[in-house]
Amino acid sequence: MDVKAIDKALQEIIKSRLELLKLDYSNPKYDDLEEKLHDLEDAFQEAYGDELEAAIQDVHDEYCPDTDVLVPVAYIAKAYAVNNKNEYSVAPTEGVFVEMDDYPNKETKLVIVPNPVRIILNIGTEKQQVVWTAE
Repeated sequence: MDVKAIDKALQEIIKSRLELLKLDYSNPKYDDLEEKLHDLEDAFQEAYGDELEAAIQDVHDEYCPDTDVLVPVAYIAKAYAVNNKNEYSVAPTEGVFVEMDDYPNKETKLVIVPNPVRIILNIGTEKQQVVWTAE
């Protein structure tokens, strides 16, 4: 697994998503940026989808075996916070819903975060746990 390439591609997708969030639908740049984002996501899926899907499958097998695995781009959050050290974080409300017997009364979600590439389990609104890190 080329972790650096995956991380770079993931950061590029996130940068485009964050730019798109700043634009209104009526902005003339919106459609072009949205198309660029879809192209980045397609290229990401084609280049790294199988490897990441295997990692996601492992996470599902361990933590949420009753939930179907989706394509890796589905696990990319809509928004991230990026600090001045280029460290990424994500709100506990982000991610793909998964069913977990360990947390029956909590919303649980999985999300991919870059730098380093990792999968975070969001448990309710108060807890985040790294469940996989790319090596």
